[in-house]
Amino acid sequence: MATKRGKNEPPRPIIVKKITVVEGGHHGGAWKVAYADFVTAMMAFFLLLWILGATTEKQRKGIADYFTPTLVKNKELSAGSAAGLLGGSSLTDSDDYPHRAGQTGTKSLTIPRDATGGPKEGGSKVKRTTRSKMAIEEKLRSTRQLRALAKQVRLVDTTLGVRIDLVDDADFSMFRLGTTVLTPEAAELVGAIAEAVGPDEGQLTIRGHTDALPYKAGTQGNNWSLSAGRAESTRQALIRDGIPETRFKRIEGVADTELLIPTDPHDPRNRRISITLLD
Repeated sequence: MATKRGKNEPPRPIIVKKITVVEGGHHGGAWKVAYADFVTAMMAFFLLLWILGATTEKQRKGIADYFTPTLVKNKELSAGSAAGLLGGSSLTDSDDYPHRAGQTGTKSLTIPRDATGGPKEGGSKVKRTTRSKMAIEEKLRSTRQLRALAKQVRLVDTTLGVRIDLVDDADFSMFRLGTTVLTPEAAELVGAIAEAVGPDEGQLTIRGHTDALPYKAGTQGNNWSLSAGRAESTRQALIRDGIPETRFKRIEGVADTELLIPTDPHDPRNRRISITLLD
């Protein structure tokens, strides 16, 4: 029952209570999503490691082929799919087919590696120099004497071609001391090199190197003339062993400016002849 108030009595104030509910315990759920992604990625990573360790090469190839795009999908993006015979593409455009010899980034045709041809047709002069390198190795194994001398030979692939280093050591010397005269063992070694590279058509360069031992006082000559003379002597020996004179592009002597053992300029291994079979 309402209480009556007088006319002069002021109205009672209305009190409004605002209650704010604070949720505790965490700061939202975004971290859970990131953690779940991390755990999934780790599971996939360890699964990949397990597959690599538990499968054979053939099985791995089958798995890789399973995940590669289908041929039909790639043909839609390749030559012949658009209007016209080749859809505006040329025969030498790169294709999108999933094979190991893909042509991405090239405008040349894909030709088997063992086919002949120039660099633009898939063949390569590297193939020719590789054959010569194998021929040298085979020749050095052909006789007992050459097998003993093979340790003096270093075959090095360079940007210019295959370099054949004939290196002296404490027990072997290409030339008689202080001269340009080949020793009998060196002459046999040069003959083997000539026989191995003879069928090749590539040009040759010859570079002579010496150690840093100076000439005796009062003796005419120096390491520059000696290194150049030894390079020329090697060229003459190769010509006598059947290499046409027209195949020689350059001979030079560099004295002791390109040491094989920089820490010991007097080391006999710094004395060497370098024959480069150019690509």
